[in-house]
Amino acid sequence: MRILLIVAVAMLLTACESVETTQPGAVGIERQQHMMVSSKEIEQAAAQEYRKVIAQAQQKGILDRNSQHVQRVRATLNRIIPQTRVFRPDAPGWAWEVHVLQDNQMNAWAMPGGKMVVYSGLIEKLNLTDDELAAIMGHEIAHSLREHAREQVSREMATSVGVGIAGALLGLGEIGQQLTSVVADVALNKPHSRTNEVEADRIGVELAARAGYNPHAAVSLWQKMAQAAGSSGPQFLSTHPSPENRLADLKVYADRVMPLYQTARR
Repeated sequence: MRILLIVAVAMLLTACESVETTQPGAVGIERQQHMMVSSKEIEQAAAQEYRKVIAQAQQKGILDRNSQHVQRVRATLNRIIPQTRVFRPDAPGWAWEVHVLQDNQMNAWAMPGGKMVVYSGLIEKLNLTDDELAAIMGHEIAHSLREHAREQVSREMATSVGVGIAGALLGLGEIGQQLTSVVADVALNKPHSRTNEVEADRIGVELAARAGYNPHAAVSLWQKMAQAAGSSGPQFLSTHPSPENRLADLKVYADRVMPLYQTARR
C-alpha cells in the first residue's frame, strides 16, 4: 500500500509543470508556479464563460449603461495594456475587452486572456478617482498576467486527485475524505490564494505607475475598501491579506515604483 501511495504521488507530481508566467518587473515577482492544465484550455473556458456573462448582462439591460463609466474604464485599460509587456511580452497582443455592468456590487475581475468586467457599484460607492480606478484594474490585470486562475484550477485538481488517492489507499470513509479536503484547503489553498493577492497588489501598483497613475492611490483604494467591508475574520482563514498587512505592503511597493510614475508623467 505504501508503495502504491508513493507511485501515485510521484505520478501526480510529474503531471505538474513548473512555469514562470511573468518576468519579475521592478517589484520582483519571481515565484515559480505549478500547473496541471494548459493556458489554452483555461483561456478557451474563460472566453466561453465571459461571453455568457456579457450576454446575460445585455439581456438584463445592465451592460455599459453609463457611458461616462465605460469611457473612464476603457481609457484606463488602454493606458495600462502597453505596460503589461514588462511582465509578459505577449500580453499587449491579447484580445483585451472590458465592460461595465450596472450593478451595486463593489467588484471587478479579469479573466485569463484579458477579459474584464467592472461593476458600477465599485466606482460609485467608493467614488473612485482615476488613480484608484487604475489601481483596482491593475490589480485584476495582474491576476491575468500571472495566470492565477490556471494555477488555482491546477491546485484544486491536484488536491482532488491526492485526496482521492489517499482515501482509496488508506481506507478513509466519506467523512474522513471530507475532513482531509478541509485540511488541504486551509493548509494549502488558502496560503497560496493570499500569495496570489499579494502578487496582484505588487504588480498592480507597477502597472499603474508605468501608465502614469499615482501608485499610492492603491493605498487609499484599499482603505476605502476596508472601511466599506467592515470588520474581517482572522487572516489565516482568509484568502485575502488582512487590511493592515495589505496597506503596509502597498505603501512599501508604491514607494518602490514612484520613480516609474515620475518618469511616465514627464
